[in-house]
Amino acid sequence: MLYFQLFYTFFKIGLFGFGGGYAMLSMIQGEVVTRYGWLSPQEFTDIVAISQMTPGPIGINSATYVGFTATGNVWGSIIATVAVVFPSFILMLAISKFFLKYQKHPAVEAVFSGLRPAVVGLLASAALVLMNTENFSSPKEDMYAFIISCIIFLVAFVGTRKYKVNPIVMIIACGIAGLILY
Repeated sequence: MLYFQLFYTFFKIGLFGFGGGYAMLSMIQGEVVTRYGWLSPQEFTDIVAISQMTPGPIGINSATYVGFTATGNVWGSIIATVAVVFPSFILMLAISKFFLKYQKHPAVEAVFSGLRPAVVGLLASAALVLMNTENFSSPKEDMYAFIISCIIFLVAFVGTRKYKVNPIVMIIACGIAGLILY
């Protein structure tokens, strides 16, 4: 039963996860943390961090880790990974021929114009999902940790956005800062 739920959950996420892996994060959290309780919020945050550091798309990496964590074996990883990729694979096979032929059609352009704001909303939702007490602490629990977390976030944001610091360098620098300051 767990394997079927895992397949169904990640198939649904793969089917409706427009915008890539980051857009899927809020959907994944809603299903695996809130709905089924397969992971705690802390475990989900850890899985997101690991998925960002490992090669490959974050949505697929997250599915792989969640599948293993939920079932305790590699079959869960395989099922979740295949399920999250399967809808995209089938849809791309089905529409690729037609898309190349009709991509300049006004109706197709209108559909993609409508999808753009939805993708931005899903990405914003993913960012908000990660702004939780596991990542930033809480002013009520530990004011020092909260302030340090906010400062590291702001430095990373400004450094990568304004000064175009290499993200790998920024990850290493923020990790060292967290190690020293906490």
